[in-house]
Amino acid sequence: MSGEIEVLLPHRKPFLFVDEIISAGKDTITAKHIFTEQEFFFAGHFPEYPVVPGVILIETMAQSGGAGLRKLGILGGKDLFFLASVDKVKFRRQVRPGDEVRSEIKNLRVSPRMIKQAGKAYVGEELAAEAEWLCLVDSGK
Repeated sequence: MSGEIEVLLPHRKPFLFVDEIISAGKDTITAKHIFTEQEFFFAGHFPEYPVVPGVILIETMAQSGGAGLRKLGILGGKDLFFLASVDKVKFRRQVRPGDEVRSEIKNLRVSPRMIKQAGKAYVGEELAAEAEWLCLVDSGK
């Protein structure tokens, strides 16, 4: 993980799920994260057959979208973004230890107080998850 991600996101290990922003544009953002065997949730989420929880895949996409907006300068450096709603969620493929997840995010609506995005998470060319979400933006004060 590059130091850039820690500048772009307030999240920290063990709850940081973005390793790199591959591209960030006004309409789309692409990022990646490799889920290693050391992820904290694998110890209790089916330890005999570890699988990334679906909520973590949603969080991964939301973090990717927020980091991309911050990289573009659209989201202020001190602003925090909090999930307010998640819609149209579908899980299509299991994500296992060692899998690299590529998040492809579309900016649906972005304002100083609210972010509406849609995303797809892929392992290779296989769709693993998709969702839409709304985040509220707050100064964190």
